[in-house]
Amino acid sequence: MATTATAERVITIRGFPRPLARAMEAYAERLDVDAIREAYELAAEAHSEQRRASGEPYINHAVEVATIVTSLQLDTASVVAALVHDVVEDTVVSLQGIREIFGDEVASIVDGVTKIGKVRFRSSTERQVENYRKLLLSMANDARVILVKLADRLHNMRTLEYLPVGKQKPIARETREIYAPLAHRLGMAAIKWELEDLAFKFLDRKAYDDLRKLVRQRRRARERHIQEMQRPLEDALEAAGVTAEVTGRPKHLWSIHRKMVTQDRSYDDIYDLMALRVITDSVQSCYAALGIIHGRWTPIPERFHDYVATPKSNMYQSIHTTVLGPSGRRYEVQIRTAEMHRTAEFGIAAHWRYKDEGGDSGVDDALTWFRQVLEWQKEASEPEEFMEFLRMDLFQGEIFVFTPKGEVKQLPVDSSPIDFAFSVHTEVGLHCAGAKVNGRIAPLSRKLKSGDSVEIMTNPRQWPNRDWLGFVKTSRARQRIRQWIRREEYDRALRIGQDFFQRELRKARRRKPSNDEMRKGARRLGYKIFDEVLAALARGDIGPAAVIRGLYPDEDPSDVVQRTPSALERIAEKIRKSNRGVAIGGVDNLMVRYSQCCQPVPGDEVIGYITRGRGISVHRTDCPNVLNLDEDPGRRVEIEWKTERDDRFFVHLYMEGTDRRGLLGDVARTISETATDIQHADMRGTDGGMTAAFVVEVQDLNHLKRVIDAVNRVKGVTSVIRRESFGESELFDGKKG
Repeated sequence: MATTATAERVITIRGFPRPLARAMEAYAERLDVDAIREAYELAAEAHSEQRRASGEPYINHAVEVATIVTSLQLDTASVVAALVHDVVEDTVVSLQGIREIFGDEVASIVDGVTKIGKVRFRSSTERQVENYRKLLLSMANDARVILVKLADRLHNMRTLEYLPVGKQKPIARETREIYAPLAHRLGMAAIKWELEDLAFKFLDRKAYDDLRKLVRQRRRARERHIQEMQRPLEDALEAAGVTAEVTGRPKHLWSIHRKMVTQDRSYDDIYDLMALRVITDSVQSCYAALGIIHGRWTPIPERFHDYVATPKSNMYQSIHTTVLGPSGRRYEVQIRTAEMHRTAEFGIAAHWRYKDEGGDSGVDDALTWFRQVLEWQKEASEPEEFMEFLRMDLFQGEIFVFTPKGEVKQLPVDSSPIDFAFSVHTEVGLHCAGAKVNGRIAPLSRKLKSGDSVEIMTNPRQWPNRDWLGFVKTSRARQRIRQWIRREEYDRALRIGQDFFQRELRKARRRKPSNDEMRKGARRLGYKIFDEVLAALARGDIGPAAVIRGLYPDEDPSDVVQRTPSALERIAEKIRKSNRGVAIGGVDNLMVRYSQCCQPVPGDEVIGYITRGRGISVHRTDCPNVLNLDEDPGRRVEIEWKTERDDRFFVHLYMEGTDRRGLLGDVARTISETATDIQHADMRGTDGGMTAAFVVEVQDLNHLKRVIDAVNRVKGVTSVIRRESFGESELFDGKKG
């Protein structure tokens, strides 16, 4: 398809609807106007008898989508696809017809947009995963598919009010949860903000209208405050010889509303409503402008971010700073070059022109994430796991931390040293034994902040544990940890299964099967290899009698001993006969789970319960859920505590007290003085008082009692108790356990 246009063609552009013509004129020399005209005429003819819900001709929608696409200055194929994107689905024109007229490139984009349009995201988890896979696959192959789809969704949201009310909210919710985050991931801030504001409008109309009214009422005052800062800043930049454009920066309604809700603040308290943007002609001028601003107004240190030196993963670059401006008001200032501004507004679309010329890798870099997500989908063992990976990476903000050598690592907000370790190398993460943050020893659960310098200490004997999953934030770390745990559990189950199987063979007086018999037996039982059968045997997923029948289908079953114990009974027997019992914290502890419904610690009277496929669950004997054990006494196991000195156990504490300043800090300090780590703390005010919940790590029951006694002595604390239960046990439902 041609990529040039003559001066005559620029004149013919005026034959298009005016908004589309104006958008095309901005870069007409890179467009094949004849091809776009042909697409426009085809779409107008194909949609001639159709109308939108608003009553306007359907072709108007195609033109509006194409106008949005051209405002992004995408290539000819994208503009053509935008014009005919609904033709295949809604008219007699086929995809093959599109291919014959406009070529494979346009047909591929149209096909991708059509398929995304059929995706319904609010369905069962399994279906959601498949729908996301289709969406991401289309994007990973050609980013123009999602760019055209975002333009399509944007215009549909602009006209959503014409649809029945019952259809508005599902579409708006899908827009907020799927398309706005995708626009953000692609760096397309202009589209992201508009999608979020439109979704807000239809999801919470009263809050939207109230906030919009409030913003309009304060508009003149806000503009006056902006000018109080803008004019002196322009004068200072001009005096220093820095070429720059200074403008007020509007805040978007959804952004304001979200801050008011999450920070529990009023409209007047959201200080960065006073926002300015400085557009310069070079990177050097950006830093010169920063120096001028900080030299004249007092900067707020914790509100400074340099995304020019360390760009975000979606290609965003800008310097952010907040200063105390005129009258002591806080002003948020963004400083960037004109090219950075275009990238900030249009993201991957701003780089597309350079991709065609072979001079920019931004598009390919931006698509790396989508391709990585597809790899996660292949490796995830459960649909829920993939959805968790996707949510973590699609919706989180970023921080920037440093290696000891000064290299920058981008991580999600609240990432831990474990996340940092896995970002360095998988082996570093797997053997992470400790961390230093800014030169000081820090817990592995420490929440990192931008600017932190992180050093990881490794030990070849250190391996991941399940506790890490409670605080890691990156999908990479979570995936690698789960892979290791699954592999370790599989290997352990395989060893136990081999032991069980050998005993069953002897008990059934059967000969050892050949490799061929094991291979065929595995297939008869629905497994790929016999090792999977042995692991399933250990987990209790299959009984020993079924395994033997699968191995020797043609032999007389009367040769088998009349009754053989089940795999569940064999596990119980193995535990009962062990002279060490269940060595909690010892070599067998990998088969043990501590129930979260009662959270036992050494010193509690406990009982074991053999779950289906998840090892032994340890409960306190006074746990309400233990009553269910009577329904299946064969699964009970008498156990005793045998802990190692360094073992620690999580316990939830619930505290009530007076609402005095500093109480939570005093309690936290008191707990720390008992040599106890706090994993989580949450405080809420009540009428005349407060409540708090803590998760602490203790060694045993005596340790826990010392903590409770110490907290009870803190001034203002009226009571502190150990929570007895946190909901239904997950261990007694056969579907879960």
